[in-house]
Amino acid sequence: MHRDQDLFSSAATNVAVIISLLMGDVRMRYLTIGLSLFCMALTANAAKADRRVAFVVGNGAYRNVAQLPNPPVDAKAMAATLRNVGFDVVEGTNLTRDKMTEKLLDFGRKAQGADIAVFYYAGHGIAISGSNYLLPVDADLKSEMDVKLGSAINIDVTLDQTMGDAKVKLVFLDACRDNPFAAKIKSNSPTRSVSVQAGLAEMKSGEGTLIAFATGPGQTALDGEAGANSPFTRALIAHIAQPGVEIQQAMTAVRAQVNEETNKGQLPWGHTNLIGAVYLNPSATPPATTATIPANSPANAAASSAGEAELEFWRSVKDSNRPEELNAYLSAYPNGQFKSLALARIASIDSGTANNATRAVAKGVDPAVFTEEGTQVSEDQIGLDKAKRRDVQRRLTGLGFDNKMTGIFDDETRSVIKRWQAARGYPSSGYLTKLQHKALLAEAQPAPAAASVGEDGTRLRRAAKPSGNVATGSAPPPSGAPVYRNPPPDNAGNAAGAAFIGGMMGGVLGGALRR
Repeated sequence: MHRDQDLFSSAATNVAVIISLLMGDVRMRYLTIGLSLFCMALTANAAKADRRVAFVVGNGAYRNVAQLPNPPVDAKAMAATLRNVGFDVVEGTNLTRDKMTEKLLDFGRKAQGADIAVFYYAGHGIAISGSNYLLPVDADLKSEMDVKLGSAINIDVTLDQTMGDAKVKLVFLDACRDNPFAAKIKSNSPTRSVSVQAGLAEMKSGEGTLIAFATGPGQTALDGEAGANSPFTRALIAHIAQPGVEIQQAMTAVRAQVNEETNKGQLPWGHTNLIGAVYLNPSATPPATTATIPANSPANAAASSAGEAELEFWRSVKDSNRPEELNAYLSAYPNGQFKSLALARIASIDSGTANNATRAVAKGVDPAVFTEEGTQVSEDQIGLDKAKRRDVQRRLTGLGFDNKMTGIFDDETRSVIKRWQAARGYPSSGYLTKLQHKALLAEAQPAPAAASVGEDGTRLRRAAKPSGNVATGSAPPPSGAPVYRNPPPDNAGNAAGAAFIGGMMGGVLGGALRR
């Protein structure tokens, strides 16, 4: 980092010297200021460029044992919390063994060399002979052999294979619930001693790792009220992303909250081997004072960030017809600004009067659109070229799900597709199916607004009245033609000068970076 700063500073100095000889001292002052700001911007971007990746899965819809209502809700809330502090989240709910493996492979690829990697799992887990396993929703464990030969997922092996290269590894396991397979495994192993314990077994963390369980080793945790967050996940969401709070301080607060909420019936357990301070949200909020706080102060910036996080969470669930998703918002923000709206919508759903317009599809669209989950394969089958992808982005923006019309489905567009899917009641994977694409094309678009959107997604503001250029004496455009107040292009001389300076800077910076 310091070497990069020295290289950029040296490059800026060399360029400034050359240009001063060519252009004189007056222009030199402005160029020096500009180059300094340029270097400062590069330094600031380098400081923010830490890579953050998270794996977030909640399994509750088990096929062979009683279902758990809360893990999918927990996972959704945790994923939103992590995204709001800059994590690239690999997310899933109610995953089979094969689907969990796919998600883990994706996470493992993204976590290679990451600055911070987070692993969060909510659902059933099992401890066999001192080793811990996570249970996919299709698990059907009848014996120890079923567990060890692939029906369950070994946690130690998984963490080593997916997060081994990450600099900081944070593991949160809300999987200490009462194991429903224990009795069956013991009854099918009469000839040998099988250690099947309640909850999960103790785990040791390697260097740069923090591991946290919902409760102590060998104990079981509470799932919480149906449709809400578990006590452990609710406390995690409340504390780990607080501005300026170091992760180990946050975990102390998590333990205190869970212990209090459960009347000392549950105490989270952890093991840490972190070798430095870790902040998921490093923006520290200064102590409150009686003085007036400036609008651009860190305190207001932190408050703004928290408000944006709540707003994003609310937007993701506000049109849902599932009470558990609205309860997830209330659990994360018990005194949130949308609390009354959430309670009112839950009441309308419970009474059967909720507006089901979001689940209505156009005539001729197969109702299977509500159950078929999109994947990369299903989207490829639609045959979307760049123009059709841009059309999808345009339609989503027209429906209020703003994104840039680039023709490329990047992470931003995937997130927008997920929000649209959730609002319509479709499976929220971020990938389209043929039926979903057909439904999107059938949705009525609102009347065009007074602003036009360029192909790069930039909104161009239309002027109230056409007018000519007074400075140049140009005539106004023809009647009815839109006028966009964009900055005028540079003249030819400025363009030539900019090209020359750009070439000089490129050569000098390129040489500096190759050292």
